[in-house]
Amino acid sequence: MKTAMLEREGFAALMLRLRAEGISNINILTAVEQTPRSRFVVPHLAEHAYSSRSIPIDCGAYMEGADLAVRLIERLRVEPTHRVLEVGTGSGFMTAVLGRLAERVVSIERYRTLVAEAQVRLDNFGLRNVVLRHGDGSGGLPGEGTFDRIIVTGAFPAIPRAFTEQLVHNGVLLAPIMLDDERCVMVRLTRTGSRFDREDLFEVPYLPLVPRIAAFL
Repeated sequence: MKTAMLEREGFAALMLRLRAEGISNINILTAVEQTPRSRFVVPHLAEHAYSSRSIPIDCGAYMEGADLAVRLIERLRVEPTHRVLEVGTGSGFMTAVLGRLAERVVSIERYRTLVAEAQVRLDNFGLRNVVLRHGDGSGGLPGEGTFDRIIVTGAFPAIPRAFTEQLVHNGVLLAPIMLDDERCVMVRLTRTGSRFDREDLFEVPYLPLVPRIAAFL
C-alpha cells in the first residue's frame, strides 16, 4: 500500500511540474502513468522515483530525473509508426515508455547487467515490440537499418556521422553534445534529404559516452 501511495503521489506531482512546463501530450502522459518508475529503482530509493534529480543504478550509472526523461521523450516527437533507436538503455524506463509510443524500439547498452535487469522489467510489462542489445552504441547500431527517431544518453564532443547516416528522411536525432569540460547541451537534429537542421534545446547532466562493451558488468 505504501508503494502504491508513493507511486500515485509521485506521478501526480510530476504531472503538475510537466504541465507547468507546457507538456500536456496525453499519449506521453498515459505511457508514463502505465510505466511505474518505482519498478526501475531499488526499493530504498522508491520514494525518489519521481524526483527531478538523477537516481543511481547499477554499474555506476544513473537514471535521468523524471522531468528530464519525459521532456526528452516529448522533444523526440515519436509517432505510433516509428522505429526508434535508443543508445543507453540504463534502467529501461525511457525504453519502456518509448515502447508504448512507437511501433518498434531497439535499445543498446554497454553494461550486460543493465541489459539483463531492463529485460526483466520489460518482460513484466509485456512489451514485445522492444529489443535490447548488449554492445557498444557509440556508433549507433549498424546493420539494423535506419530509424525514424534516435535518442542518445551519453555525450559526444560533436555529433558522430554514423548516427546521421542511420536516420530516415524527416528523422530526428536527440543527442547530448559537450560544450566544454563541464557543460553539455541536448541537441535535436532533423534530417531533410541530405540537409540537417540543428536546434540546441537545453543543458543536460549527461557524461561523455564511453565506447567499447563492458563485458563483465
